[in-house]
Amino acid sequence: MPMQSVWKPRDDSRRVEMVPGVHRQVLACGERAMVVRIHIEKGAVVPMHTHPHEQVGYIASGKFRFTIGDETRDLGPLDGYQIPPNVPHGGTALEDNTYAVDTFSPPREDYHE
Repeated sequence: MPMQSVWKPRDDSRRVEMVPGVHRQVLACGERAMVVRIHIEKGAVVPMHTHPHEQVGYIASGKFRFTIGDETRDLGPLDGYQIPPNVPHGGTALEDNTYAVDTFSPPREDYHE
């Protein structure tokens, strides 16, 4: 039986502050993947961390200094990235209105609303 489609309209009230200046909003979640929009204020830091989920994403706007493993790069609009499970990563927003769009597989249990 095919999975039923679910439409999820934008709802800014579902924003969650992860750390000071960093907010997430789950845009969509299925059985095997989750899409999350991350807003990072200029100068805000996403601390280095790991998780067991594969993460792929891109910078939608702004500029983000991103460290994945032992490599650091400055990413701008439409620059993409892929982070294997359990690889340390984090970074800092270099501009106002920095947004990233991340997909996690499997979905992050700790992000469920």
